[in-house]
Amino acid sequence: MTLKALLFAGVAIAVPFPFVAQAQQVSAADARSSDIIVTARKRQETLLDVPVAVTAISGDTLARRNINSVREAAALSPGLNISSDGAGRAFVSIRGVGVTLVSSVQPGVGLFVDGIYRPNTAYLNNPLLDVERIEVLRGPQGTLYGKNTLGGAINVITRQPGNDFEARGAASYAGPDNSWLVSGSVSAPIVQDKLAIRVGGSHREQDGFINNINIGGKANRFNTDSLSTTIRATPGEELTIVVNGYYDWVKGANVPYARVAGPTDYSRNNQFDTLGTTTYKYRGVNARIETPIDAINTKVSLLAAYDARDTSAPDTDGDFGPSDATTPVPAVRQSSSDRLRTKTLELRFDTEYSDQFSTLVGLFYSRETTRANQLTNIQLTLPLPTGPFPVAINNRAQNATKADTYAAFGTAFWKPNADWEVALGLRYDHEDRSSVGSVNGGAPSPVGLKSNEVEPRLSVTRHWNRELMSYASVARGYRGGGFNAVTAPVRVYKGDSAWTYEIGTKYASADRRLTLSGDIFYSDYKDYIGLNSIAPASTGGLVTVDLNSGDVESYGAEVEFAFKPVEQWTLSGGLTYMHARLTDSSPYTAITGRTLSSDRLTFQPDWMLSLSSDYVVPLGDDNSLTFNAGLTGKGKRLAGTLNETTPTFLKSYILANGSITYRSGGIELAVFGTNLFNKKYFDAYIEKTTLILAGLPASDLGIIGDRRRYGVRASFRF
Repeated sequence: MTLKALLFAGVAIAVPFPFVAQAQQVSAADARSSDIIVTARKRQETLLDVPVAVTAISGDTLARRNINSVREAAALSPGLNISSDGAGRAFVSIRGVGVTLVSSVQPGVGLFVDGIYRPNTAYLNNPLLDVERIEVLRGPQGTLYGKNTLGGAINVITRQPGNDFEARGAASYAGPDNSWLVSGSVSAPIVQDKLAIRVGGSHREQDGFINNINIGGKANRFNTDSLSTTIRATPGEELTIVVNGYYDWVKGANVPYARVAGPTDYSRNNQFDTLGTTTYKYRGVNARIETPIDAINTKVSLLAAYDARDTSAPDTDGDFGPSDATTPVPAVRQSSSDRLRTKTLELRFDTEYSDQFSTLVGLFYSRETTRANQLTNIQLTLPLPTGPFPVAINNRAQNATKADTYAAFGTAFWKPNADWEVALGLRYDHEDRSSVGSVNGGAPSPVGLKSNEVEPRLSVTRHWNRELMSYASVARGYRGGGFNAVTAPVRVYKGDSAWTYEIGTKYASADRRLTLSGDIFYSDYKDYIGLNSIAPASTGGLVTVDLNSGDVESYGAEVEFAFKPVEQWTLSGGLTYMHARLTDSSPYTAITGRTLSSDRLTFQPDWMLSLSSDYVVPLGDDNSLTFNAGLTGKGKRLAGTLNETTPTFLKSYILANGSITYRSGGIELAVFGTNLFNKKYFDAYIEKTTLILAGLPASDLGIIGDRRRYGVRASFRF
């Protein structure tokens, strides 16, 4: 019994809604504007010019909302759903597409930092440092961003150093779980107009709200430290070289599930035999070189990156509860470690042939290598006639994976006049993935998987006037497949893919007091890698497996808006409605021999909302007082379940947040509160059938969301 972490419950499924061109929940000074510049198509364009459902959230907005990670920022973007059941585990999807249930599955939503691909979804939990903005692109983005973006892409853009000296700092404290954060950065020129540097760092920690009543202590502590340095050089008149390095330390608990009696038993007490502390080290360096070739009206960009992750979990509880030496129920303890190394290289040519026609073409290569080790100790008590007889079983599993991806891509942009644009793109991806694993020192079992995929995209844009545009698009995206390390008949699962059809419109009034965007979409999602199940292990017993579960149909609508009834007052928000359902689950049944109790997608709500009100009271002399109130919510969701007859649903919820901020020049002081009405809800949930199939005590498992926090924040900028 290897119980590769039965952790099939940490799903994230997103709710979709078109885009409105701006960050949600912003202060009056940050209110969305069609003039916001984004790089959604790897060019600098205004939101009103981009035929993509995209939300741009500024770094200042993130700070004012006390948002410290991409996962927390998801509440500000329609269609994006991120959940987590541990410090190093995050599960993300957009519009119900690209669902990632466990970290062994490749992401279905692409993660990028300054255009550099991050294959690891755990980054979604990592601290944000010196962020200029976050762009969330909904719908397949494979033409420009490559595989693993069939649901969409998240691009984090950091602040770049320049000729001006700038210093920023922030500190916050919130209770009752001692949640605090300090961060700071300095940017300055070294050689005017030639060389500049930015250095930043942060520390964040919190005790969390889940108690271990078996051994004592908090079961979901979280502690992070981050360092980042960016050097920007302009040795020539138009040559730009940017080098960035980062180091993140993360220490926290994974899967702190509590045994609960049902989806309304909001227990904050778990009974693990260990706190399950896990440490992560993320580090990397990347570089970007950009230069024009005037003779052919082309800008050349070369990007290279190296990213590394090391994980150590020396002692975790595999049976989700206390040992019981008097029964034959097994007590399971695990220790594990893994390392991930990723190298990427991309070359782009952005050429303008005339005012009417331009192209963006390029080449891409990545190499990803992983190594993982897991030791599982199972202690049984056999009821023999002579009395209880203890038995200990050790299973050791090792696995190594290597993946090479090669791609060529190109998009042609044609503007027959100022009102129309047609963009046609195509990308070819070749992935060669191999794996070799062994159990208990046995003979290695190598396996391979190759894929050749094309990802087209066609969009047509019509600008009716300077304030209003409409677009229609069709695009395909895909995600690479993978392997199950220690399973008997189930070893390889193929990638999944989605065709998405979308119609949208964006409006920004001439005075920018009203911005509105909306879209409707339909996605045809094939070979869905969204469920996992229990299967025989190659050494006997059971193990969780990832697999292709069938086909999904997803359709819905999204709306975003920002409105200023008066100069000092801004109302903003977003709303998503999405219907995502399995239309064919026969592949799941063929592999597992089991049926599903519902056609809904795990943890996927049919609606999501975000609403915010910001009122600024000017106090004169560059002083002001801002009052903010906001709501975020999700509809009813299906829990993680293998039950064949009776589905388990989690109740919908709406959370209320608020803050009062005093600003004087570059200094801000704020008081804030989150989940003001102490609403109870589950972040993750596993129905008991999963444990029963694994031979463990029958109990539902749940991770309850954070309680009410209230605190203070101070920041400066000069």
